[in-house]
Amino acid sequence: MLTTPLGRFRLVAFWEGLSFLILLLIAMPLKYKLGMPQAVRAVGMAHGVLFIAYLFTLMTAALEHRWGFKRVTVAFLASLVPGGTFWLDAQLRREAREPSTLGAS
Repeated sequence: MLTTPLGRFRLVAFWEGLSFLILLLIAMPLKYKLGMPQAVRAVGMAHGVLFIAYLFTLMTAALEHRWGFKRVTVAFLASLVPGGTFWLDAQLRREAREPSTLGAS
């Protein structure tokens, strides 16, 4: 999985998506309901680093597979929606079973 740009992108996408959910569902409630801002600081920093890694690995995978503007835009937008990276990964897994469509759109 880590030997290809797409594999690295999918791995980073998983962790970026997970960190986003942890930030929204655990860290932010801890901050605003229990007055514990430390959780947002720690998880927010990790999520920020993972988001930058997501963008970098997205671009390397896009260049390797010659993804079009639409595909890159959808992948970017998926990172802004809670659970979006998991949906994108399901799409990429499905396309991996159909290699002729991997670089499409």
